[in-house]
Amino acid sequence: MIIIPILYREEDMEKLIEFLNDNRIPYANKNASEFTTFRIGGPCTAVYPGSERELINTVNECLSLGIRYTVLGCGSNVLFSDSGYDGAVILTQSLNSVRVEGKTVYACCGAPLHTVCRAAYNAGLSGAEFAYGIPGSVGGAVFMNAGAYGGEMKDIVRSVTAFSPDTGRIAVLSAEECNFGYRHSIFEDNGFIILSAVMELTPDDKEVIKAKMDDLIERRKSKQPLNYPSAGSTFKRYPGRYTGQMIEEAGLKGYTVGGAAVSEKHAGFVINKGGATAGDVLTLVDHIKKVIKEREGIEIECEIRVID
Repeated sequence: MIIIPILYREEDMEKLIEFLNDNRIPYANKNASEFTTFRIGGPCTAVYPGSERELINTVNECLSLGIRYTVLGCGSNVLFSDSGYDGAVILTQSLNSVRVEGKTVYACCGAPLHTVCRAAYNAGLSGAEFAYGIPGSVGGAVFMNAGAYGGEMKDIVRSVTAFSPDTGRIAVLSAEECNFGYRHSIFEDNGFIILSAVMELTPDDKEVIKAKMDDLIERRKSKQPLNYPSAGSTFKRYPGRYTGQMIEEAGLKGYTVGGAAVSEKHAGFVINKGGATAGDVLTLVDHIKKVIKEREGIEIECEIRVID
């Protein structure tokens, strides 16, 4: 996800709309609450490129007009402002192809992780099971090095193809060049837009793979508040500690600010119980951080990316 902090003039947005119409790239006036898993966020211009070329051309047009933009996949792990986003939100949901050749999986940035996991299972390939149930896209998962249950994207990604808005070139980065760390990659720093990823998996018995996937889904259902909108896990893991456990021990389970609450099921999740605003969420997150700082003497870091 890339954010360019430039304010545009109204006539510049009109020029972008003209460009989109001329190139038959779909767009719509939306509330961010309509395409994010938190179901929070105000008005914006949503753009739906149908190919990598349309994505790149839209980004270039935004840059030439001085319009800020953000590129988004499945809309998880983000929180949009209540006042909306003064720019273009480029949604990659149509860039979702997944191809398997031998032990290698090729996936476009907008492909949902569950689609990748199912394709791997169908091909008898193991290694991506950890991602089954993560509500994100390949692009978003690579961007933040998403992980769960002992696995991370860095474990399976072999290369990433990305577009550099600064140079106008497409580059292929090796896994090492991606500089993966805990919930981090080089793409958070270099402004590149992830177009696709190549993942290397290991052949295994399909029944074994299915058993792992089924087990992880059941664990998610039993431990996570999947019946409420959220952005996923709210805080990054603190070295040697379980953040959710610290929040629970602080007596914050169920703590509510407006429509936002600490989940009763898993204290590591802030949920939207109904009508929550971005302000509610941020106030609650700040309160949690303050309480943990006072009790434990440590700073916990919010994992959600705030877009305003």
